[in-house]
Amino acid sequence: MSLSTHVLDTGVGRPATGVAVRLEKIILSFDGSPRGWRLVAEAVTDADGRIASLPADGAGRWRLVFDTAERSTFFPEVTITFVIDDPAAHHHVPLLLAPYSMSSYRGS
Repeated sequence: MSLSTHVLDTGVGRPATGVAVRLEKIILSFDGSPRGWRLVAEAVTDADGRIASLPADGAGRWRLVFDTAERSTFFPEVTITFVIDDPAAHHHVPLLLAPYSMSSYRGS
């Protein structure tokens, strides 16, 4: 399985370099109820606003937490929670960020 992300600063029309990103996975109790989040990896976007590979290790509920305080005072942190149900597939989760808006989608 592979997971990547890309941050675009749509307010200036450029990739967002140097954005710190945390990858976390939900921790479930034996009865399946959520117990919290486990940090899996930390990385920083490169000159093209990308993190090419994050170590997601299987199916389940995941989240990417972006430290966007330097890009948006309104959104100092953006969290995107998603589910991986096909661990064999590539998953790309981009973030489009502007000072007062944000969006994401399942990329390829």
